Order: sequence, then C-alpha cells, then structure tokens
Amino acid sequence: MKFMKLGSKPDMFQTDGNGARYVASELPTDIVIRVGEKKFHLHKFPLQSKSNHLQKLIAKADEEKTDEIHMPDFPAGPKAFEICAKFCYDMTVTLNAYNIVAARCAAEYLGMTEDVDQGNLVMKTDAFFNSCILRGWKDSIIALKTTKSILPYSKDLKIVRRCIDSIASRASVDPLNVTWSYTYKKRATAVEVDENWVEIQKKSRVVPKDWWVEDLLELEIDLYKQVILAIKSKERMPIGVIGQAVKAYAVSWLPNSFGSMASDDNAHKCRVLVEAIVSLLPSNEGVCISSSFLLKLLKFAVSVQASDALKEELVKRISLRLNEASAKDLLIPAQSPDTMCYDVGLVQTIVNQFVTRYTHIQDSDYSENDEKSPEDFVMKPGSWLIVGKLIDRYLAEIARDQKLPRSSFIELAQSIPKSARPVHDRLYKAIDVFLKEHPSLDKTERKEICALIDVEKLSLEASKHAAQNERLPLRVIVQVVYFRQLRAATGGSKGPEVAPSSNLCTSKAEKNADGTVREDMELLKKQMKDAKLINHGEDQ
Repeated sequence: MKFMKLGSKPDMFQTDGNGARYVASELPTDIVIRVGEKKFHLHKFPLQSKSNHLQKLIAKADEEKTDEIHMPDFPAGPKAFEICAKFCYDMTVTLNAYNIVAARCAAEYLGMTEDVDQGNLVMKTDAFFNSCILRGWKDSIIALKTTKSILPYSKDLKIVRRCIDSIASRASVDPLNVTWSYTYKKRATAVEVDENWVEIQKKSRVVPKDWWVEDLLELEIDLYKQVILAIKSKERMPIGVIGQAVKAYAVSWLPNSFGSMASDDNAHKCRVLVEAIVSLLPSNEGVCISSSFLLKLLKFAVSVQASDALKEELVKRISLRLNEASAKDLLIPAQSPDTMCYDVGLVQTIVNQFVTRYTHIQDSDYSENDEKSPEDFVMKPGSWLIVGKLIDRYLAEIARDQKLPRSSFIELAQSIPKSARPVHDRLYKAIDVFLKEHPSLDKTERKEICALIDVEKLSLEASKHAAQNERLPLRVIVQVVYFRQLRAATGGSKGPEVAPSSNLCTSKAEKNADGTVREDMELLKKQMKDAKLINHGEDQ
C-alpha cells in the first residue's frame, strides 16, 4: 500500500479527561471547534493560515464574542478534521488509501487551496491521489470503498468516478500485462489441470482472465454495479467472465437462508441486491449461467417480493436451461405459505416457456450448422427426456403438500408432451404420494388424477406395486393387472413396451372395468389368480 507523510513536527495532539482533543503547547488555546460530538481545543493562527473557511468562521465568532465554532456537517467527521488540523500545525500526518478520500473532501470543505497558501492540502492530496492511489489496483478499491460514507462530497469531486475508471481500466487489461498483486483463492479444476499444467506454472506466471473477480467482492452493491458497468462499457472483457463475476458476488453477499430476511430492512437490502445482480447478468442468452443459480435468485426474488418484471426476466432465463435444473432447485417457497408450500404457478410458467421455445426450435428444422441466435443452441438432444424426469421428480416433491390443489398437479403433469415421458414409473410414484397425502379425495377425483397414468408404460416393478395399491381406483388396478397378464403371456419382461395391439387391449380392459363394483371385484380376483399362475409357471 502506498502512503505519503506530511509535516515535519511531532504529533502534539492529546485527549483530556472529557474526550476532547487539544494541542499540548506552552501557548493556551484560543478557539474550540466542535465537529459532530468531538471538541478540539486549538489555536486560531495556524488554522487561519491554511483554511479560507476557518478564516470566515473565526471572524464571525470574534464578532459574536464566542470562542466556539460548531461544524455539524463536516465531511468524514472528527478524524478527517484532525488530519487537516495537524497539517495546519505542520505536524506529521500519514495519508494512505484508507484516509486519502476523507482528507481530500475535508480539505475542500475547509478551503485549503493554493489561494490561501502555497503547497496547501488540496493540492497535496490531489497529487498523492492521482499519482499513487489511482495507479494501484487494491489502493483504488480501498479508496472507492471509503467514498460511500463521504457522499455527496466524494461524488461532487469526481473521486468516485475516477476510482471506478481506474479499477475498470485495470480489470480490462490483457492478463499477460498484469504485474500487480491481486487476490485469487480459486483453485484449478480437474479439467483445467492437464499434463502440461505443472510445466506452465514453472516457466511462467499464469494470470487467469478472472483474476480481478475476488478483490471486487469487497464492494457494496451500488459501487460494485458501477464498476461492472464500466468494465462492460470498455468491451474488452469476455462476457462469460463477467457472468461468473456477478455469480461470485451473489454467492458472497446473498444470505444463506431466507430466515435471515425476517426484518423489513433486511428484506429491502436483499431486494436491492437481487435486482442489481439480475440487471448485471449478461443479456446474451448463450452465456452459461446455471439454472441452479438463476433459480436461487428467483427464490430470493419471491421471498423479498421483488417486482413482477424482475421475476419474469428470471423465469425467461431459467426456461432456457430448464433441462439443467434439479427438482430441489424448483422448490420455490410460496410467497403466501398459508395457501401452498411452494410456488407451483411459477414453475408451471417456466415449463410452459420451455415447451413453447423447444417446440419452436424443433419446428424450425434445427441444424448445428444453422446460423441462429445463441439461445437456440442451449437445447440439446435428450432435453425432452431430461425435463420429463425432472417434472415427475418435482411432482413427487410437491405432492406431499396437503394444500396443493389437484388441478395444479394435473396441469403440470400434462404440460410436457407424451414423448418426454416414455416410462410412467416416476409419475405413478408422484400420484401415489398425492393420493396418500390427500385421503379426502372422492372416487371421481381419484379417477381424474389417475387418468394421467398410462399403465402400458409402467415397468414390471411399478405395475406389481400398483396392482396391490389400495389407494388407486379399482378401474386402474384392473387395467394394471390386465396388462401385467398380457405382458407375461407375450413374454415381455424388459420394459413397459407391449404388443402393437395394445390400444385394442386397452379398450377391452376399459370395457371390462365399466361394470359394477361387484363385477369389477370378481374380474380382479380372476385376473390376479391367473397372473399368479402364469408367474408361478415362469419361475419354474
């Protein structure tokens, strides 16, 4: 860290029993200056020799026959004033990145310019700030952090802007030209470490493209946002690196749990943070921002009641990468837990947008060689199947919510095309959980939700469980047993696929199941007995 020493005399400032500061001198003090709650017992002459503002205040005090001056709005408070006072006495004072902004603003406030005395404090602080602080990477960041408590003075003097420009310019330098120290705790991943990595480390000092990311984590969100925007404006930083930087900042500053946002003040801070982070995310939809991270932001947005526009933006981004999410990621706490545990409506919107976009891409005769927008390339072969499994796992999770409406469950289950769900085992599991947690459903309601299951697409294990599941409507059990028997008779034992005449068989099964409950019971007993005989014969 760079520093500059001013003055040649020893520091004679001391503190009395009441906490007031005074200059130990043979001459008695003749003026009291109150800065905030701190009193300074000083001498008029050295102050008047350097400060135009104190000249006026002392003259006014003399007219009013008082020996006390009050400066309640002094920038940066008592510590900054003491630096200025020591400079007036030519006492030794050390300036560095932590106090240079305070000293500069205080000197400006006191009018310590060249018009009053040559080599005054404004000129000296400006020279040190421009020649040393702004030329240092970490010094510029430290100085920028201190500007917030001295607003609007630091902004009016363009100190904030100069710090931001310096930081953005250095962050945008080619990594090969980075010669200053920086913080970088991230280790190389297994993918990055190849057989040549050790040799490269030995031969040269490798500077990663994101070398600047960790040092900027110290900044509060308003300053951080300005720095990132300045870096973007220079158009020399890869957009993917900016995306990872914003993600690192979010991880560092967002609370670990939603419970920590119980107070309105914390919720407001988090809302401002989330809104700023989302606004900084690269607009290029081809940039890889994980769906898990985006869903975390969405959960916070819901929790702090962020704007609808913000949530819509996150939903749009998530829908592009839904195939990368997990069921746990999709468990978004509802804004009103009295209604439901989870916000199923938001997930429904995400799925709908994914289906619409993916269907459009398929219809457009997609080819890897086509020149299309970056978001088109997010959709990869197999995405339908991945999303199908994801939705069924999610359904199994939310099915435990006793407040979940049947209609919401059914709508979400039906929102993906049939081709995305070639096997119905996970859907069956989710429906079974729903029936277990909603025992008050009547026969018609149970039939409606169980109509989602295609018994032909159940595995042997799932159909075996379903055949003995008392929570299922009798009609469904009959169908399950019928197709178990059909599969056994046709030798099908490796999956849900059945003979081509399955549609005809389904019609027959449904017809048999349309009788009275008594007839259904008799049929069920016979089918199960036959199935047991067949299975017994296979075992032998």
